[in-house]
Amino acid sequence: MKIIVPMKRVPDPDNVDKVKISSDGKRVSSEGLDWKPNPFDEYAVEAALRLVKDSGTDKTTGEVIVASIGPEEATHQVRWCLAMGADRGILVLGDDHELDASVVARALKKLVEKESPDLVLMGKQAVDGDSNQTAQILAGMLGWPQATFAGRIETPADLSRATVTREVDGGCATVTVKFPAVISVDVRIVTPQAVNNNMIPPDKLNRDGPRYASLTGIMKAKKKPMDRYTLEDLGVDTTQRVKTISFSQPPARSGGVILDTVGELVQRLKEEARVL
Repeated sequence: MKIIVPMKRVPDPDNVDKVKISSDGKRVSSEGLDWKPNPFDEYAVEAALRLVKDSGTDKTTGEVIVASIGPEEATHQVRWCLAMGADRGILVLGDDHELDASVVARALKKLVEKESPDLVLMGKQAVDGDSNQTAQILAGMLGWPQATFAGRIETPADLSRATVTREVDGGCATVTVKFPAVISVDVRIVTPQAVNNNMIPPDKLNRDGPRYASLTGIMKAKKKPMDRYTLEDLGVDTTQRVKTISFSQPPARSGGVILDTVGELVQRLKEEARVL
């Protein structure tokens, strides 16, 4: 089984206070930010590794490919995913400011046509843009079945299809998709019993959360293959469907006020905040 896991590098959420807007108001400046793999994509890498590995024998039944679209520096985040255990990487060089969900989906479609995977397994959204569009657009372009917001994936031992428990408003929905397919994952996909390939013995449950890259894994990742393409190499239409006009900071918060009585609080809520 061959699985492609798209991965986007994103600013470290812990650095959100460092985000600045360019002087012309048209871009968010990334200067001084630290970068990491998008957490939901990291969960997808973990889920892919669980799908193709027999935890009882350490036998691998497939290949996991991590694909990223971004600048050359994104190789660091791809190598991190390789250190987790993925087999090889792909970097499609592109400027973040020239990408939207449709451009990314078209690039991934070209990679799918080149690699012929059985499954595209990806995070439900990137934590910087939070668009939650790429998986759905890609599935539509490919004409493949899709299952979004996956909190649990179960496959037969022959890895021919997947029963996916989707997290939806008000509960869960269960769908079955035949491979090839597109699946996007939610945070609970990395709980111990969330991925079952029917090769994992009951006493060999996975740990809770994505695995850490070991020192051995980091050393091995340096030697793992990584293909590089440009959007032009792949023949990708780079026309954006969504364009950002401008960015602006939210209004500064005024200082707090200490009130002496509940009556004053109620009066201010009515007359100033207008919430009563």
